[in-house]
Amino acid sequence: MDWWFVLLLGIGLLLLLMILGMPIFVAFLILNVAGVYWLLGPAGFGMFANSMYATATLTELAAVPLFILMGELLFRSGAMERLLTSLDRLVGQIRGRQYILCILLSAICGALAGAAMAVAGLLGRSLYPTMAKRGYDRKLSAGTILGGATVDAIIPPSVLAIIVASLAKVSTGSLLVAGIIPGLFLLGMSTIYVLVRVRYNPSLAPDLSEDLRDPNTRGSAFIAFLRLLPVMSIFLVVMGFIMLGIATPTEAAACGVLCALVLSGFYGGLNWQMLHQSLTSGVRVAGIMLAIMACAAMFNQLLIFSGALSQLTTFVLELNPAYYVMLALMLALPFFLFMFLDQVSVLMVLVPLYLPIIDLYEFDPIWFWALILVIATAGGITPPLGYTLYAFKSAVPHFDTRELFQAALPFVGLIVMGIVIMIIFPGIITYLPNLMR
Repeated sequence: MDWWFVLLLGIGLLLLLMILGMPIFVAFLILNVAGVYWLLGPAGFGMFANSMYATATLTELAAVPLFILMGELLFRSGAMERLLTSLDRLVGQIRGRQYILCILLSAICGALAGAAMAVAGLLGRSLYPTMAKRGYDRKLSAGTILGGATVDAIIPPSVLAIIVASLAKVSTGSLLVAGIIPGLFLLGMSTIYVLVRVRYNPSLAPDLSEDLRDPNTRGSAFIAFLRLLPVMSIFLVVMGFIMLGIATPTEAAACGVLCALVLSGFYGGLNWQMLHQSLTSGVRVAGIMLAIMACAAMFNQLLIFSGALSQLTTFVLELNPAYYVMLALMLALPFFLFMFLDQVSVLMVLVPLYLPIIDLYEFDPIWFWALILVIATAGGITPPLGYTLYAFKSAVPHFDTRELFQAALPFVGLIVMGIVIMIIFPGIITYLPNLMR
């Protein structure tokens, strides 16, 4: 049987099962059982069990549930309310200030939650009605929520970056740190875009005197800054330990959980009910992720065993497309897949396919995988299939779908523009990781 047929059959059946609504890890599991029986016979099920166990017990992946737990503790401790009021005061007297607040809050919530869909739903229920009531433009308000939330894949501590690093066999710390400047760069582009639009079309935002009537905008800026410090210090501790080489990402994540517990107690939100809810939610999310990874790893091993991946490398070598043509093709495929499929499942399939090609073309692995993480931010809000769009739609059901697509497109364009700039100037991604070497 030809290698291309095996590759297309395996990936095609996997995508079909996912599109039909089957849980991702179940889709992988069904194909694994069928593939092992077909290629290896009953004797191969021992290798199947060993592969899943080896993947699920990787030391590097211990950081995943710890970062998820840290985010759960901060969400339930009351820290987010203090973060919102502090940012609201610090944004200052700028027309369109709620747009800036929305971008910042979306990005912070996305980094904590690790899921753009969750943030789009959360802010769609909480922040969007407030902005609409104050007279902010509906489409631009929705766009800022979507644009800010989607950088969760790149801004550390990014769970997706940890998963990619473990799959691609690159430094987890370097890939986490590599997301700092690109994440801030994308947020800066969104902020500039919003301010320029408001500057040339003042009707997009209410009069400043009306906007500043909210009590959160009053009070001492210095006090607001002090109230912001406890939450931000957790990020500084986690990323500082990693950048300075004091701790591994797993150890830094454990420190982050400890800091989140202390902060929860300081805010008075620490109790057995909150702790139970945080642990339950964290275990559920992390368990699903690890189940997907364990099943997907075996699926990739079957593709290797069939010879499909090695033949794909040979095919690319013979085809020999130009450097930037190959880069464009390798970025375009996940951009399309991220529109309607879970980020983890897409990466579990693509990473093994891409590894030999990356070596062949001598792409800087940290730079390339950081670009893939940025691509993940765009696919989720790209009409008409971006799943983050429908998470927002479920939270704001009266929002017209056509208008939602129009709201998202400018921010998709900004992310694509940012990717092009990062390709032309790779130092945006590689500068901080190079300092760690």
